[in-house]
Amino acid sequence: MMTVDSQPDTIRTLNIVKEIQISATVEAVFAAMIDEITVSFMGHNNTPMPLKLEQWPGGRWFRDTGNNTGHLWGHVQVIKPPKLLEITGPMFMSYPVASHVQWRVKENVGGCLLQLSHRAIGMIDEEHAAGVQEGWMEKMNSIRRKAE
Repeated sequence: MMTVDSQPDTIRTLNIVKEIQISATVEAVFAAMIDEITVSFMGHNNTPMPLKLEQWPGGRWFRDTGNNTGHLWGHVQVIKPPKLLEITGPMFMSYPVASHVQWRVKENVGGCLLQLSHRAIGMIDEEHAAGVQEGWMEKMNSIRRKAE
């Protein structure tokens, strides 16, 4: 039996760019960022959702739910501690999509600047596209609180 969807698939793009000034060293910001995107990651409805990050090129960023189950969010494309981390993969989207997320930490007067970009293309759900804007800003603010 074959099922045919009568609605055409819509390919969307996502282009998010955020930055935040943090009164801390680049090392402190990078460490807070790694903690925030792994141990302290909170999912939908503020539910704890710890992720693991293998910190080497090709390493996985994934949710390990035990017994060899989980969700791959992406692979490390570039890692240059304490200034750069890039991950490619579906992220939190369980449908056809390709994403690239970059965190860059730059020394600045009075501390450093944390920049984040998330670009994606695919059948991006409208709710995800709307919610990810706020979600990444919450992550950036949490990183600042941890680092300072």
